[in-house]
Amino acid sequence: MIVLVPVYRPGDRLPRLVDDLTAALPAAHVLIVDDGSGPTAAGLLAAARDRGATVLRRRINRGKGVVLKTGFRYAALHHPGHDVVCVDADGQHLIPDVVRVADRMRDTGALTLGVRRFDGEVPLRSRFGNVLTRAAFRLATGRRVRDTQTGLRAYPAGLLGWLRTVPGERFEYEMNVLLHASRAGRPIEQVPIVTHYQGDNASSHFSSLTDSARIYGPLVRFASARLLAPGRDAGDAPPAEVTSSPPRPATRTP
Repeated sequence: MIVLVPVYRPGDRLPRLVDDLTAALPAAHVLIVDDGSGPTAAGLLAAARDRGATVLRRRINRGKGVVLKTGFRYAALHHPGHDVVCVDADGQHLIPDVVRVADRMRDTGALTLGVRRFDGEVPLRSRFGNVLTRAAFRLATGRRVRDTQTGLRAYPAGLLGWLRTVPGERFEYEMNVLLHASRAGRPIEQVPIVTHYQGDNASSHFSSLTDSARIYGPLVRFASARLLAPGRDAGDAPPAEVTSSPPRPATRTP
């Protein structure tokens, strides 16, 4: 298994994250893809590499979608047949939740999301943004996905080629993955995870105005196409199945 960690101007927690992931998933390999952070990130990335992670660096900032597809391409070329779990670098995802999402993906062979509960101390912008995008996604697709913006996602190896064909270079890419999965009839598994923010999510590089426009643009286009052609074409895939799984104890996953 490959644990893919996209980073941009990473914080001091990155080397510890590599240690924690390696301890929890000893058979997995951590792959860090840096999105043009520049020379100031060299020390932290070197420390992650010293802890056994593979570190790929892009010279200029291109966006999360480009970084994720870079990681998928590397995994397919250098670790063929390996599943990929994507984990944010900001400490938002607890290691036991990473393991549970990985286990669920391996059990089902389906795209699996770690969906946040959004209870407790959650930044207002995150709580409001999730409610809005969740409702918009259901309106556009008819599917219930409780957290469309989660960065904790697990993909079986067989989806890596398809993932590289999904359009999007920045934060809109992850929304496009869900929209295209729904259109293609791909099942989507959901695993509840703990919502854990560091310092009111201050380390996030999400730009409220610009990136929100990028995310809602695909939703509007998808919904418009659905309204204009409400019936499925004969060659279209059936609707995607979206399921949820209850929490279960974490296990070590190879």
